[in-house]
Amino acid sequence: MPVPTALLTSAMAFSMLQLFLLGALGPRLVDELDISPTVLGLTTTIGFGTAAVLSPVGGRIVDRVGPRRALAALLLLSAVALGLIGAAPGAGFLLAAVALGGLPQALANPATNKAILAAVEPARRGAVTGMKQSGVQLGAFAAGLPLAALAGGIGWRGAVWTAAGAAVATAGWALRALPADPPARPGAGPGAAVVPRGAIAWLTVFSLFLGCGIASVNTYLALYGAHRLDLGPGAAGALVAVLGVAGVVGRVAWSRAATPDRAEWLPGGLAAGAVGAAVLLAGAAAVGPLVWPGAVAVGVFAVSANAVSMVLVMQRAAPGRAGQDSALVSAGFFTGFAVGPPLFGLLASAGHYGWGWALVAAEFAAASAVGVGWAVRGRRRPEGR
Repeated sequence: MPVPTALLTSAMAFSMLQLFLLGALGPRLVDELDISPTVLGLTTTIGFGTAAVLSPVGGRIVDRVGPRRALAALLLLSAVALGLIGAAPGAGFLLAAVALGGLPQALANPATNKAILAAVEPARRGAVTGMKQSGVQLGAFAAGLPLAALAGGIGWRGAVWTAAGAAVATAGWALRALPADPPARPGAGPGAAVVPRGAIAWLTVFSLFLGCGIASVNTYLALYGAHRLDLGPGAAGALVAVLGVAGVVGRVAWSRAATPDRAEWLPGGLAAGAVGAAVLLAGAAAVGPLVWPGAVAVGVFAVSANAVSMVLVMQRAAPGRAGQDSALVSAGFFTGFAVGPPLFGLLASAGHYGWGWALVAAEFAAASAVGVGWAVRGRRRPEGR
């Protein structure tokens, strides 16, 4: 039975939808729940910190139980987390709900990558991976436009609960559409190695720096638009939607381009392009319209680089370790998502958005240096591991 690409795309969207919603609805949450920009940044830290810690375990679970069970579990966990976020009376409850949302994040890349390796022929894996990774940015689009618009009509809580109901429906789709998993593999349990090696180690470090920058943009772009650029809540949320659409296009296009003979050169180059995106966002403080091409460039370059890294994981993963290796690279990415926003938040709370975007540019530059360094090393050692 073929694996529906749309289902994998939806699973990726729901795995991170909560954090895009918190970013897009940030101005409303800051006002209604009386939380500071720093606390808003902590939602990202808690969610991705949990995902980073649990990712190695999640990868071993996926290798053991199979992608069908794992995908259904991540969608149901996403629904529960979204439901609790919608019920949050204050900051403490909100942060606890976001921590629960780290569990589906830890399962998402291992489960979807495992499904692709099991059911998609090698010639189509890059394209399918780009499509399913674009689900994350479709989640950003959904949070920034239709769900943000819905929040204007029925309130932000109603919008979040609507998303929770959609996640439950998608879990039912997964159980009906995916082939049955093979029997659980005891050998893929907790005893498996959790230290990244070779290409996986390089991609993990690259993903850490990349995640720092992307997470800061995701969390604070709408707030920057509302507080510094005088955009209304709808326009500020649309910034997240624009980033999401650009990320969808970029992820699909760059993943198709990530053929085995040139894929290793793409991460460093895309991260270098993301440095320019951060410069545009900083320049928007003086020339407001620059924020829009800046948001597009973040999607085309920074967000797309993460999809290319997942293609590389599947090209380089050791036999039987696709879930585990995917999880290790994801753990680096999630660690960056946990570290980046609090640092940016300290600067934003003090009104220093310019320094915040300079920090983002430095993080993207570090990712580029790691990516280029690995590619150069790979040319000297063709095996790349």
